[in-house]
Amino acid sequence: MLENMWRAAKLDKDLYDAVEADPSFTVQAAVVVVLVGLSSGVGTWLSFAGRGLVGSVIGSVVGALVGWVLWAALTAWIGTRIFGGTADLGEMLRVLGFASSPLIIGVIPFLGFVAAVWSLAAAVVAIREGLDFGTGSAIGTLVLGWIGWVVAMFVLGIIFGGVF
Repeated sequence: MLENMWRAAKLDKDLYDAVEADPSFTVQAAVVVVLVGLSSGVGTWLSFAGRGLVGSVIGSVVGALVGWVLWAALTAWIGTRIFGGTADLGEMLRVLGFASSPLIIGVIPFLGFVAAVWSLAAAVVAIREGLDFGTGSAIGTLVLGWIGWVVAMFVLGIIFGGVF
């Protein structure tokens, strides 16, 4: 699995094609998201964000899992309905789960921006391969999906008291 995370972080399109096509990668993708959440939680705690270690980790893992499912659903819907791609929710869960691999460096405080940009680049490749269309459509799907994701996560954060 770590090798697959590294390949995903290197933007290896062959890895994304394999992950898209094989449902057995769904569990690995979920584990990647959980590892990213754990890493982010520890990084948040290390940067003295005000929560304890347990609260930071739990909040980050829950937020990562909810955000992953929401992000995959939005990109699947936008990519198929607006941009004419072909994918189902499972395919998008798998490719976007692996695209979050660069976020593992979130354990190091203040590297969040680098990790986010790297992960967005991986998401473009993941969306392109997952929805079987060009880079322009992948970027359009990413931008529209990201806007929807930010709004939804903000609303969920208000509803659930900042857990997300």
